[in-house]
Amino acid sequence: MKGWMLVMVWMVQAEADVCPDACTCSSKSKTQVDCHKRGLGSFPSQLPADATLLKVGENGIRELPANILGSVPRIESVFLEHNAIKSIHRQALSSAKTLALLNLHNNHIKYLPPRGFKDLLNLRFLMLGQNQIGSLKPNMFIGMRNLSELDLPENALTLLAPNTFKPLIALKVLDLSLNRIQVISPKAFTGLRQLMFLNLDNNSLRSLPAGAFKPLSSLEMLVLDNNLLSSLSNLMLSGLSVLQELYLRNNDLDHLPADVFKDMAKLSQLGLSGNRLKALDGNLLAQIPYLKKLHLHDNPWLCDCKVVRLVRWMRRTNVTLSPREALKCQSPPDLRKKTLSSLQESKLLCRRT
Repeated sequence: MKGWMLVMVWMVQAEADVCPDACTCSSKSKTQVDCHKRGLGSFPSQLPADATLLKVGENGIRELPANILGSVPRIESVFLEHNAIKSIHRQALSSAKTLALLNLHNNHIKYLPPRGFKDLLNLRFLMLGQNQIGSLKPNMFIGMRNLSELDLPENALTLLAPNTFKPLIALKVLDLSLNRIQVISPKAFTGLRQLMFLNLDNNSLRSLPAGAFKPLSSLEMLVLDNNLLSSLSNLMLSGLSVLQELYLRNNDLDHLPADVFKDMAKLSQLGLSGNRLKALDGNLLAQIPYLKKLHLHDNPWLCDCKVVRLVRWMRRTNVTLSPREALKCQSPPDLRKKTLSSLQESKLLCRRT
């Protein structure tokens, strides 16, 4: 009986000692398999059974076939960045229940397989940036109930459909920057009650649907820089009651309604630089009690009676205007390039037309 037990122990140890020819394997507290930049054309086989970390970045892998992680039941992190992956079998990641991090950054992925991540019950981080993904559907994210961070920058998204992220009930960080998003469904963010950071920087948004951000009751930071937004309303931003940072830099905003930020009691940083604002009501800013930092430069300020309240607010506020000296009049001609902080209210007149 002891002989059989020794044979079994030897077999288990032998299986754990297996290492792909092109890779190196090391075991300190956990077994790591390093296949980074080894000229591999396919996913490595004969992995050590106790592997927890697998590095396969910067190779020439084109596809992920079925059950690639079946032999590594303890795997926690897989790095596949900078390959040439075009296709992912819908069962490629079957049984990877211990996987916490999957990096597929900078590949050639156009489609995510429906239910392809359904076994990733413990996945926390999914990196899909710099691919060619053109659409997202709820069935792509089924099973990932513990996902905390989803990175999707530099893809080919043009639309966020209803319930796209609904299965991701624990998501805290969502990066959708540097896509081509033109349309956001009013129900695109349904289910994301835990989301704290949303990045929509560098897209093609001309408008925001009313109530689209309402499900995001935990959102603390929203980035909408470098879009084509020409208008903004309180309804577009409704539901963001705990938001602390809002960035709307480099858009086409030429007017802000007096109540646009009235429901954002915790807002502390606001970016409005690089827009088309000619005037801004200082009373609007006075409604934001915890505002600490404000970006207003690179706007074509028309220094007439309509900026009096802004100038007055600037003189009494403790808010950091970054940078204050960059706030300059563009018109009328006699005040061009004058800083707003140097203006005398008595000279700010509205010309009759």
